[in-house]
Amino acid sequence: MTKIFQQEITFSTKGELQFLNLTDEVKEVVKESKIKNGLVSLFAPHATGLIILNEDESGLRRDIKEFMERIIPKEGNYIHSLNAHSHLRSLTFGVSQCIPVVNGELKLGTWQEILWVEVDVSARKRKLIVTVIGD
Repeated sequence: MTKIFQQEITFSTKGELQFLNLTDEVKEVVKESKIKNGLVSLFAPHATGLIILNEDESGLRRDIKEFMERIIPKEGNYIHSLNAHSHLRSLTFGVSQCIPVVNGELKLGTWQEILWVEVDVSARKRKLIVTVIGD
């Protein structure tokens, strides 16, 4: 019988291009769900934040920041007010992820972590909706 377990993780950010590792929090939700095999869906109901799966390493975080600045610079000829670049970054990099759950644990790759990337221009209160579906 398929079960569905859903919980929100809430957190605050300090501002633009801050990275927060949410892996442990998501693992705890999966554990609480008692679902052994299935999928976990991660969804950020925000227009200016990202959920990425990648290595949580300081040099790579700097590279990601520089990459975002290069392809979607903060200063540009945008029509939208103050934070058009934030919306475009969110659109480009995504607000959701789906990860397998095997034997009650997230099946992440060796170097993968679940990272929130704040792309808005100022501090925000955020939430991540975690839905675990399976048996």
